[in-house]
Amino acid sequence: MVWLSLVKEALGALWANRLRSTLTIIGMIMGITSVIAIVSTVEGMQINIENSLSAFGPRSFLITRIGMNLSMNDYLERLKRKKLTVELIPIVQEGCPDCEAVAAESYRRDHLKYKTVRIRWADLEGWMPNQLVVNQREIIEGRFFSWQDYDRKKNYIILGAKYKEKLFENENPIGKKVKLGNNEFTVIGLLNEIGESDIVDGVDQLAVIPMSTLQKLYPRPGNPVNLVASAKTLEVRERAMDQVRVTLRSLRKIPYADKDDFDFITAEAVMTLINDITRGFRIVFISLPVLSIVVGGIVIMNIMMISVTERTREIGIRKSIGAKRNNILIQFLYEAVILSLIGGILGIGGGIYLGGVLLELMFEINMTPTTLAIFLGFGISTGVGLFFGIYPALKAARLDPIKALSYE
Repeated sequence: MVWLSLVKEALGALWANRLRSTLTIIGMIMGITSVIAIVSTVEGMQINIENSLSAFGPRSFLITRIGMNLSMNDYLERLKRKKLTVELIPIVQEGCPDCEAVAAESYRRDHLKYKTVRIRWADLEGWMPNQLVVNQREIIEGRFFSWQDYDRKKNYIILGAKYKEKLFENENPIGKKVKLGNNEFTVIGLLNEIGESDIVDGVDQLAVIPMSTLQKLYPRPGNPVNLVASAKTLEVRERAMDQVRVTLRSLRKIPYADKDDFDFITAEAVMTLINDITRGFRIVFISLPVLSIVVGGIVIMNIMMISVTERTREIGIRKSIGAKRNNILIQFLYEAVILSLIGGILGIGGGIYLGGVLLELMFEINMTPTTLAIFLGFGISTGVGLFFGIYPALKAARLDPIKALSYE
């Protein structure tokens, strides 16, 4: 086959200048490895963020006094709003027939200790007994709080996956006593693991106690909370939010022309905000290794130009015995593409190892290179070889055979 003989000739020419070829391939390997590792990291973090936010539940929405994505002036202004409290729950539930459940949550931080293992300033949340329905979480071992536990303000605690691993690496924590601040709590359950990221955390790294117990041990003026509700179906979520809005505006006697003194937060809104914040970083992170690949392509072009100069007499001989322009053009293009493909294939292997092994161990999130990243690596390496190899190949094909034969 013609193409097979061209490949053999191209490999022979590259082997004859193996030091130069090796250095070029190393440059391509570094560039392609960087592209695949960074694309895998970005995609892995994106998937991880989506998984983390899925813990909130697609049917759920948060009603908060402050909201998100605020300037300092807006934040200070919203601090003047009326607080949301647990006493609003039955009123909101009655005014929202499309709500499956309405609960409240509040957040504190304190030291968590079991025997000699200590977590400093652990994330602590106060939940209602119906919170699992609202947040769409599960208890994988033990049980959740009952309304009787809630009414009696029991010192019961439920651990997220990360805290369970840190405190009870090889033990079953159910029934064990832990210290939360200066108070002793009994572990009664474990939450299912969702998966975290550096941007969205806390879904697995938390401890949960009854809201009534939290407000007793960590009182604040007015005991403010965030309300969280779950619509009966995803299709009626917007209608449920409108029902909650009408109920709260009526209860707070907000004039028709005035804005709400509370905000709604959904998982989609958080995802949009995160994407807006990280879009610029993603572009920069992916652009840097692409620039290094372009530099590698320029190096390939320089090497091919040197190769054309060194093989001028060879080109002249080939043309004199009948080789056509296309034959010379294709031969040099094969050499450029093979050079970049070798670097690309090795770079893809390096990217798979870096993204799927090293970075996953470092960040503890799934960064296995996707089909997109691998095809991107192949596409870039082939494209670089063709683009930067075309000019030297054209130059070789256009050489005058008489001048080429007389070249010293």
